[in-house]
Amino acid sequence: MNDCIFCKIVKGEMSSYKIYEDEFVYAFLDISNDANGHTLVVPKKHFVNILDCESETLKHVMSAVQKISKKYVDDCGASGVNILNASGKEAEQSVFHLHFHILPRFENDGLKVFPELRKNDATLAELQAKLKMN
Repeated sequence: MNDCIFCKIVKGEMSSYKIYEDEFVYAFLDISNDANGHTLVVPKKHFVNILDCESETLKHVMSAVQKISKKYVDDCGASGVNILNASGKEAEQSVFHLHFHILPRFENDGLKVFPELRKNDATLAELQAKLKMN
């Protein structure tokens, strides 16, 4: 896509702080610099989000997410990682090119990543009936 900022980064039309690259995936530091090592992992081919991504590409992306995460824990002092993805406007996706955030976590880093959710009105049985896949 011509106006996609992540496509421009992948093509080298915009600068980035590259962390990892292979045939299918490009990973770079998030310019927000809001968390130590906040990394974005994107497929080189444009997909809007996880809902339209080919399963083969998604396998490569998730493999890279795991590889980078292990590097951060094994070699960079992180004690864990948060992996985040938003797919769709209502899910708060802001850049419409599939991407996963890796947030390396460090002891006493003070980050609060998970949202506070309120109690759902539906029962678990009702949800299961609606959502169950055969």
